[in-house]
Amino acid sequence: MIEFKILKKSKKSWARLGILKTKWGEVETPAIVPVATQATVKTLNSEQVLETKTQILIANTFHLHLRPGEKIIKKAGGLHSFMNWKKPIMTDSGGFQVFSLGFGKDLGVGKILKYFPDSKESLIFKTTQPKEIKITSKGVYFSSPLEGKKLFLGPKESIKIQQDIGADIIFAFDECTPPLCSFEYAKNSLKRTHSWAKICLEVKKPDQALFGIVQGSHFKSLRQESAKFINSLDFEGFGIGGDLGKDKKTMKNILKWVLPLLEEKKPRHLLGIGYLEDIENIIKLGIDSFDCTVPTHYARRGIAFSSQGQIDLKKSIYLKSKEPIDKKCPCFVCQNYKKNYLCHLLRAKEITASSLLTFHNLYFFNSVVEKIREKIKKEKI
Repeated sequence: MIEFKILKKSKKSWARLGILKTKWGEVETPAIVPVATQATVKTLNSEQVLETKTQILIANTFHLHLRPGEKIIKKAGGLHSFMNWKKPIMTDSGGFQVFSLGFGKDLGVGKILKYFPDSKESLIFKTTQPKEIKITSKGVYFSSPLEGKKLFLGPKESIKIQQDIGADIIFAFDECTPPLCSFEYAKNSLKRTHSWAKICLEVKKPDQALFGIVQGSHFKSLRQESAKFINSLDFEGFGIGGDLGKDKKTMKNILKWVLPLLEEKKPRHLLGIGYLEDIENIIKLGIDSFDCTVPTHYARRGIAFSSQGQIDLKKSIYLKSKEPIDKKCPCFVCQNYKKNYLCHLLRAKEITASSLLTFHNLYFFNSVVEKIREKIKKEKI
């Protein structure tokens, strides 16, 4: 179970400060939730992640089900003991894989489009199915990306796996809609998600907090219908999921449509969004937590974030630089390593480079959110 207390609400925006309490500790909100898909933040151990000021992690039900399997995690004492993480954990329900292994893979698109075709042939209509998965009213049939065997995941199965994994906060099984879907497809999908939400509540046990997910794609009427429905059920918090339209403006509109319809005393989590330029905007709209792979994903590709902007440390120009990534950053990477060394490691394809950049990027992102919390406290936003 969880407790959520709002400590302060901004007078200039919908931003708020809060404390989210679980049996594994407290989280100051707003908070970034780094992604530990397979029970690890890639390239770091749990002690290192803790040193980046990370308060809470999110792991993935689908991938942990594939390996090592929830039975092994349960026998290990649950995910906290398994990965030696002594702070709160969320688990995504597997709903995102309905998108990423389905229409996302088929069309090569993400939750927000970088392009939006004019052709109606690109739209996903009411009865359209992805090529490699099958979506039904009862759940979703997958082929394992590891060995190809057939898998089924529905609301009961998702909740059972998440209970065995043992996270503090779990999410209802849903269909994460693709941004190219038609209104008819989104409406049909929403019926499935709402039906699954009720089943998830029926089968969950009381020792975990279950968040319901608001869907509806980029359609205002569907988003508001979903917000009202999910809000009417006995969830302990909310997730905002699915595709978020063709651009950042649409994403902002979706949050404006949805958040005022949700019980303000419950925490709101934005699933899978967290580019640096988005963070303050989504917090000002009332988001309490959000997960994203940006700091870790970019680090493994040689990109460091700094107060001066993004730095591509693979470029040979940095072999001559004796400066840290960011002179203003107190993280141990910036205090002990220079750009020339990091550039060398990247160009030599040494794995240490990914570890150092991941640590810095996570520390930097957590510091950004920490500063936003201070801005709310001081009535600056």
